[in-house]
Amino acid sequence: MTKNIIPTINISSIIKEGFSSPRSIKTVNKIKNACVKIGFFQIIGHGIKQKNIKNICGVGNKFFHSSEINKKKLSPKKWNSKNKNIYRGYFPNDVNGKEGLDIGDLKVTKKYANSTKNQYIEYLNLNKSIDKKSIKILSNYFDEIFLLGETLFKGVIKLYGKDINNSKKAFSRLKTLSTLRFNYYPSQTRPVEISKQDGVALGCETHVDSGIFTILYQDKKGGLQVQNRKNKKWYNVPFNKKALVVNTGRALEYLSNGKFKATNHRVLWNKTKRMSIPFFFEPSYDFKMNKFFLNKTATKNNGLIYEKFLNKSLKKFVEYQR
Repeated sequence: MTKNIIPTINISSIIKEGFSSPRSIKTVNKIKNACVKIGFFQIIGHGIKQKNIKNICGVGNKFFHSSEINKKKLSPKKWNSKNKNIYRGYFPNDVNGKEGLDIGDLKVTKKYANSTKNQYIEYLNLNKSIDKKSIKILSNYFDEIFLLGETLFKGVIKLYGKDINNSKKAFSRLKTLSTLRFNYYPSQTRPVEISKQDGVALGCETHVDSGIFTILYQDKKGGLQVQNRKNKKWYNVPFNKKALVVNTGRALEYLSNGKFKATNHRVLWNKTKRMSIPFFFEPSYDFKMNKFFLNKTATKNNGLIYEKFLNKSLKKFVEYQR
């Protein structure tokens, strides 16, 4: 498990030059190879400043170190009967061994959420628990990481020789089901799961993600592992303070007709506290999931609505059984 199979890709060329320069084309093909062969890669040169990552970590740590009363002000109805939110908000660590805070698009207003009447589009009043400075940091980071997700997805579209602006068909900012999550692993007294495959104690169960991409910042304590599809062995994702970890999800596997497969990953049981900040880059709730979306000859405009696709996918996660 000491061998590193996770490639590190400098994506500064596509950030600065778009997708047509020779350097950018090479970068996009590196992303393709990583997606097809492993399903995981790390990116540097992504344009998000170290200061901004440090600030977002600070917001998470401040929140999780606040009182239980303060945190539960943002809890879904299951843990706080006074609240109406079901999908967004804070969940306690007795659910699945970790505390979490799920934040949707911060541009969603209460009025918009009420008028949309979609189960996953919820207005979360962060002012109940989080100060204004921290909310601004959250909002700015969501903007940056969402744009990064779009850039990576446009790279995939470019691989298929299609117009990169097709990404707008899949992602409409206010309709997106993308989630910025904070995972806080306390000093766990016992593992969440013992792997049936190799008997290893886990702090987070073996799983694949639902969306297009997950873009993750993991702290220096690490613990994230990826399964090699061929030999089924597990490999550590090394910590790199300048890098963000990216993995493919089930939605991208669906849209690519199985070419870019979602990959099993897990987190080792760690007796010390750790935090990770994944961003689940997910399409608009009404996006039609069509296996021909990335195909050059696609003419069809039907498919599985992403909301239903996500709803089915979330049933396997304990924290979403609400």
